[in-house]
Amino acid sequence: MHIRFDVPADPAYPGRVAAALSSVRLRKFGYIGAVLVAAGVIGFAVSRGFAWGEKISPLSLTLVLGGLLSMLYSPWVRLRARRRSGRYAVEGAYDITDDNIMMRSGSESGGIAWDGVTQVRDTPEFWIVYVGRMPATVIPRHLMSREDAETLRAHMAERGLLQPR
Repeated sequence: MHIRFDVPADPAYPGRVAAALSSVRLRKFGYIGAVLVAAGVIGFAVSRGFAWGEKISPLSLTLVLGGLLSMLYSPWVRLRARRRSGRYAVEGAYDITDDNIMMRSGSESGGIAWDGVTQVRDTPEFWIVYVGRMPATVIPRHLMSREDAETLRAHMAERGLLQPR
């Protein structure tokens, strides 16, 4: 297998990559926020049934407010990443073989050996490549030909990195 494709200098592309990678890392803040909001609402409802409810209400309000802020943290970080990364738009390329994924962006280049990849997650626009538990890079499907995308999907499924459709 040898797949090669170029990445145009699109100002929106780095923002989409940053949003895809940060959504994976920041997902836990949404879950933590939902738990805090639920605990605060339950605490507020329970405190209304007791005489000491005035002392618990500030704690419940703090839990709800902290939970909402935690849930809003992820979208805020993604928005900032999209705005800041627009100036990083440079031409690049991917060169994917049976052994590794080579990426070039401007004058920088790097690669990831398939042996180091632990999993690949499928999103609507990208394949997110993990090394260990951390997302290392993305592979943009929309920039590949349909045949190359199917060849790469089959290669990743054969290696046990991506679940077959």
